[in-house]
Amino acid sequence: MAAPRFHAPIALARADVGREIALPDAIAHHAVRVLRLVAGDAITLFTGTGGEFAATIARIDKRGASARIAGFDAVERESPLAVTLAQAVAANDAMDYAVRKAVELGVAAIVPVVTARSAPLPAGERGDRRLAHWRQIAVAACEQCGRNRVPDVAPPMPVEAWLAEWDGAGVVLDPEAKKSLPRVGAPKGRFAALIGPEGGLTAREIAAAKGRGFVAVRLGPRVLRTETAAVAVLAVLQATAGDFG
Repeated sequence: MAAPRFHAPIALARADVGREIALPDAIAHHAVRVLRLVAGDAITLFTGTGGEFAATIARIDKRGASARIAGFDAVERESPLAVTLAQAVAANDAMDYAVRKAVELGVAAIVPVVTARSAPLPAGERGDRRLAHWRQIAVAACEQCGRNRVPDVAPPMPVEAWLAEWDGAGVVLDPEAKKSLPRVGAPKGRFAALIGPEGGLTAREIAAAKGRGFVAVRLGPRVLRTETAAVAVLAVLQATAGDFG
């Protein structure tokens, strides 16, 4: 059984091999109270910037827990295809699913975009909590799937503003498109996939994406939910130019 993996947003370096470090409270709680780990159990820590540290639980007491760093492995599990997912804001469960599965599928970054038909996005502190929630989902997905680099989840922005800033190629989903995604060919360089919300992108939004050089593509004859469409697009891209080969 693989050692449980934990994202440790602390300063860890190769020089820390052999040292005992205090585990952040959230990691200590999850390891001890949820997973019921005990002293001597193996864990894996990663900072999110590359590589991972093998460690063992060294101490558990009322103050928390510590771990002894046993070694560092520079292993990377990133896809050679750097895809940014521009996902229209969806309802809570659907958006959570899209973020989680996109990270598992190797997406390089996620940008929640606000479209004419996207789900309402709360403002102020509630909106900040929603973004923090999506970022924590990305971290948890990395812990589960073995990635050692946590993809950025950007603050939500209007789709028009994001398109104006994007300087790479991309595809936009359009059920009326004449070209299917596999026919686009293997993407190169900076590449994005723009996924509409439930109800789809408007004709104006699709036209704006095409005006920025995006290729309109369809995903077969069936209507997919927005979170399913995100997974399908990323899976096809990984199969054609990523690490599914």
